[in-house]
Amino acid sequence: MTTRGDHLLDDLLETSPSLRQALPGAGRAARSEAPILLLGESGTGKSTLARALHLASGRARKPLVEVDPAALPPSLFESELFGYEAGAFTGASARYAGRATRADGGTLLLDRVELLPAETQPKLLRLLAEGRFAPLGGRERPADLRFIALAASDLPQRVERGLFRHDLFYRMEVLAFRLPPLRERRADLPTLSRAMLQDLACRFGRPAPQLSPRALDWMTQHEWPGNLRELRNVLERAMVADQSSEIDPPAPKARKRQLASLAEIEREHVRAVLAHTRGHQSRAAEILGISRKALWEKRKRHGIP
Repeated sequence: MTTRGDHLLDDLLETSPSLRQALPGAGRAARSEAPILLLGESGTGKSTLARALHLASGRARKPLVEVDPAALPPSLFESELFGYEAGAFTGASARYAGRATRADGGTLLLDRVELLPAETQPKLLRLLAEGRFAPLGGRERPADLRFIALAASDLPQRVERGLFRHDLFYRMEVLAFRLPPLRERRADLPTLSRAMLQDLACRFGRPAPQLSPRALDWMTQHEWPGNLRELRNVLERAMVADQSSEIDPPAPKARKRQLASLAEIEREHVRAVLAHTRGHQSRAAEILGISRKALWEKRKRHGIP
């Protein structure tokens, strides 16, 4: 039986033939119960695809609950994900149902999973592996949910560097798909642009315009660092500025690439590792492959508190 979600997923893949080739078996994946991992650069459409997969699944009538580790302080993320019981900590005056509870019967969508706090990773692994979790201050309970994770393209490299648990990664990548950046799928620009213009036209209450041949020409040469998000912004600005039946958006100005020095790269990497270990010096030194004394010297040299 074909569902509305099946049509949404098909429509999404039809607007991008290259994407259909990059995601073989997406329909079968949607109908399975296995975890799905979507890898890709920012703006490649991971969130849109995740919602289409949920709507094409057997859980489409149940909630799709999203959570983003980057939107919450690490100290609060675990209670937001798993919830807590009254009295679990100072200020917890009433029971709070976390995202895992609210996703019961449906899908839990975890965005930017590469930013997941280290202390939460083993608990998420138990949720995925055994379908169980415990709210803060409460007893362990079963969970009936589907899991979809969105991550940056470099998540496998983070696993290799010890910045993300390998067992959690392997559990999430049962069904893994990589969404190619727009610069790798320039042949899709005509169909993608038409679909976006149709959507924007509905929002603006006007007929959908066409793109000028000149615009299509520069679009196939552009690198699109912002991917689909950048394309949509270009088209929306053009439609606001031009009410005619054919729009001619100008090409974005080329940005000079700013190259960082080795010192800047080292400083940012040390900061990232310290943030990952929540300031644990021995663990940070182990990940960096240096002694605690060498780590202290680097922090002093770079002014890292």
